[in-house]
Amino acid sequence: MTNDIEALLDNIYNSFTPMPLPAGDPQYVECREVRGDVEIQQDLGKSIRRSKELTCQLYSGYRGAGKTTELYRLQTYLEEKNCFVVYFAADEEDISVQDVQYTDILLACTRHLLAQLQHADSTPIANWLRDRREELKDFFLQDVKLEKLTIEAQLNQFAKLTAAIRTEPSQRQKIREKVEPHTETLLKALNQFIADAQQKLPDGKTQLVIIADNLDRIVPIFRESGRSNHEEIFLDRHEQLKALDCHIVYTVPISMIYSKWATDLKDNYGIPKVLPSVMVQWQDGSVYEPGIAKLKETIKRRIEPYTDLDLETEIFAAPDVLEQLCRMSGGYMRDLIQLAQEATNRTEQLPISARAVQRAIAELRDVYQRAVEEDQWQILAQVYKSKEIGNDNLHRGLLFSRCLLEYRYLNQQGDKHTWYDVHPIILDVSKFKDALKQVDDANHA
Repeated sequence: MTNDIEALLDNIYNSFTPMPLPAGDPQYVECREVRGDVEIQQDLGKSIRRSKELTCQLYSGYRGAGKTTELYRLQTYLEEKNCFVVYFAADEEDISVQDVQYTDILLACTRHLLAQLQHADSTPIANWLRDRREELKDFFLQDVKLEKLTIEAQLNQFAKLTAAIRTEPSQRQKIREKVEPHTETLLKALNQFIADAQQKLPDGKTQLVIIADNLDRIVPIFRESGRSNHEEIFLDRHEQLKALDCHIVYTVPISMIYSKWATDLKDNYGIPKVLPSVMVQWQDGSVYEPGIAKLKETIKRRIEPYTDLDLETEIFAAPDVLEQLCRMSGGYMRDLIQLAQEATNRTEQLPISARAVQRAIAELRDVYQRAVEEDQWQILAQVYKSKEIGNDNLHRGLLFSRCLLEYRYLNQQGDKHTWYDVHPIILDVSKFKDALKQVDDANHA
């Protein structure tokens, strides 16, 4: 019996490994109604399918909110609508999120187009590589003759460049300096390649779509001028980001969406789409039952392949224990999954106790407390009182770190309402309580 319990706990623990779900996965829970009617197939997919012009769209949300899972669903939807989709997660093999420039993204797009469109004539890209022989000779594979580059050989060359950009800081800037003066000619070569590929798409496909994921993870870096690397990439280089002759979806940091550049992003890309957190409470702090129910269903879907034990009384010690875990996640999916995994890890016998859940919450609270800088506690307290955010780098930084969460709902008239709150895991931190008292005292002075 003991071995059976240990095996079950092992399975439950591993079911909460944070990772994106493939399209059609039975663990997926539809959360549209508790995310303010946000739905990726409608918000992005239909624009691509219906538009007679090429689209370039931005998709954002918190890291770990479920964007990649939604993008997998978008990919499947588009493929069912006769699109050929080139999806890639840029931070896995191509970029370092700690230091990114536009040239890194262009080289990543080039590599993945070559990898997934090997039926097309890549002569224009081979010619571009040959023309860059002298500039890039130190980075090319020395045993490859540039005079006779197959598409596989070209792919290897770009893979070598992107690998160096991602993993070798000493080489990163050197490659950029060599490629930067020739990005326009690379774009021209890519579009010639894409034009040929469009004529040869397999299986009745009629449109080409690129989905560049995980660019939302690019860490903000502010220059002496006050501009950030986010602005340099998504604003200063918007014409180049849009220049590929196919439909494109880029993920973008959420802090960029909530900046003074919001209207510029709209004008350049259309209205960016944001995946908010699952709403777990109303603005007055009372429980939002539909949101909590969705989070409970998310947990149940993860464990039901392994057991038919009742979720609220046999897996967890009581309904309020499970509800506490859900509320403390803030409706942020990665925290929900990690809290459940940590609580399971602190359990020797089912059900998972209130103490195990509290220990998991305390561990996560420590992480968030370390993420808040001293000058940010007052900001958090002010947002907690107002449920609004300011248009400045302090608020944007707190959005990027998930200390502030965005929620949406539709009111009875069908109008969308967006509001913000402090991640509930932070509310019991003493520094936050002190800052909140200071705000209250100032308001009553």
